[in-house]
Amino acid sequence: MTTRPEPATAGTDAAEAEVGSVFVSNYPPFSFWRREALGEALAALDGPPRPGTPLGLYLHVPFCRKRCKFCYFRVYTDKNSSEIGGYLDALAREVELLAERPAVAGRPLDFVYFGGGTPSYISVKHLEALVGRLQAALPWTGAEEVTFECEPGTLTRTKLEAIRGIGVTRLSLGIESWDDEVLRENGRAHLSHEIERCLPWIRELEFEQLNVDLIAGMMGESWPSWRESVRRTVEIGPDSVTVYQMELPFNTRYARHLLDGTLGAAPADWETKRHWHDYAFEQLELAGYVPSSAYTMVRGDRECRFRYRDAVWRGCDLLGTGVASFSHLSGVHFQNVDGWGEYLALVGEDRLPLGRALPTTPFERLTRELILQLKTGGVDAAYFRGKFGSEIGDRFAGPLERLADRGMLAVDGDRVRLTRRGLLRVDTLLPEFYDAAYRGGRYT
Repeated sequence: MTTRPEPATAGTDAAEAEVGSVFVSNYPPFSFWRREALGEALAALDGPPRPGTPLGLYLHVPFCRKRCKFCYFRVYTDKNSSEIGGYLDALAREVELLAERPAVAGRPLDFVYFGGGTPSYISVKHLEALVGRLQAALPWTGAEEVTFECEPGTLTRTKLEAIRGIGVTRLSLGIESWDDEVLRENGRAHLSHEIERCLPWIRELEFEQLNVDLIAGMMGESWPSWRESVRRTVEIGPDSVTVYQMELPFNTRYARHLLDGTLGAAPADWETKRHWHDYAFEQLELAGYVPSSAYTMVRGDRECRFRYRDAVWRGCDLLGTGVASFSHLSGVHFQNVDGWGEYLALVGEDRLPLGRALPTTPFERLTRELILQLKTGGVDAAYFRGKFGSEIGDRFAGPLERLADRGMLAVDGDRVRLTRRGLLRVDTLLPEFYDAAYRGGRYT
């Protein structure tokens, strides 16, 4: 699964920490996953599923029109139609191979997520051929949620009709900014007129939920441009709005230029990005939205679900398929190989394209769920007591006390609640809960 990487600068809360990642998406860190542990992943796939555990499917579609200057995902901008078709055939074959394993066979899918890259980049012909094979191997007719990520400039009405036709319930539109100069500077493939063009089609097709992504702190952003992007987002009235604070991971174009002194203008510092993030939340609250997580606001006048997020953050089984994707099954983390040729070759031999793995202990799984669920703004100790038989107030007394002393959270009986200040910087706080052996681990 392509996930936003976790902190290379774990625990950092300073404005000067510009290069590196802070977004926490998993635990323990990826740098502790090992090829030598792949036997554990295969054993999990060949064993019985955990009773009552939801199963989700993530499909990595790694193609884009352009690579953004801040992008760190495994994506490709140079593949022709034949190569794309070959990859999608391999993706479908991987799902077919997984569907045969005892831990997966016959299980219903709780959710499906088409992520990228840009899933909406591929043609209708490729999409429908892929989905036909996927549905035959691992059908999602009963799934609670099917999410599809889109870049505005790749959308036509015909393509949106096809996306709606495969059962997508939640469309996630990567707007990021409404300012054309900001979009151009950051290497985005779309411009604002393409956003405006596709919105009427989305409304007419009546997707159950429209999510819009914004990024606070893109290069060239200013208070006036950010206010205008927030205003226009509120004006279109999506069901949910997700706001990320821009990072500069080491493998991005911007990070390389910042490190070698050729970037030119300085990026927004963390405090500025938090102010912009907070401003967006304030304006959305005034428009009737309510917080759903540290990043997402949802309309208060309708039900908005995030089954993918909530299931992953509560320890579901997740099959991450495609090059470099991440999975979690029966307490074992594993990742696919991250090379195009190796991925295609392994699947072409009817072998699962696994690259590295990490079996987790019950306490590591408890920690993982705690830190991820804190991103919603708070947790209840009763949940962890019931699922893990553990008192988080005792097991994590030190970090809870330290963060409370810093004004980042409050503990009231069984409830741990982040303050607004804590919520806006939650990812920099979460390494406080890491086991000492994992602090400073790299998320690559």
